Amino acid sequence: MKKNFEFLYEILGGTYREENGHLIPNVTLPEQTDYQIGKYGRMHLDYIKNHRRGRYTTLLTEGELNAHLHEIDLEANKMLETIIPRLAAERGIDENLKACDMLRWVAEMNSIKASAEEIILREVVLV
Repeated sequence: MKKNFEFLYEILGGTYREENGHLIPNVTLPEQTDYQIGKYGRMHLDYIKNHRRGRYTTLLTEGELNAHLHEIDLEANKMLETIIPRLAAERGIDENLKACDMLRWVAEMNSIKASAEEIILREVVLV
């Protein structure tokens, strides 16, 4: 005997299959993209899984999670490519320093990259 929600499901275009005497709705997830997800996309995935559960579930069930993570990763990498040279120029870190004092240049560039990543985390990944 069908219940009211089963009739509503059929009216909305849903179909069933029978397995072992039970009616099972024919439900599938929409097709998803298969982009490779980098560091920042994986960090965002971890963040939304733990802190934005509803957003994660919505993106997953609508088949948009992989594309969303890919966009986050692209945006973060693009920002990284623009922020690092700007911070290096502001701090006077250039090829002359690299030629004269390689260790200081490496230390400064590591500091700049860490600063850039903090900006990216706050503005892109953890939102």
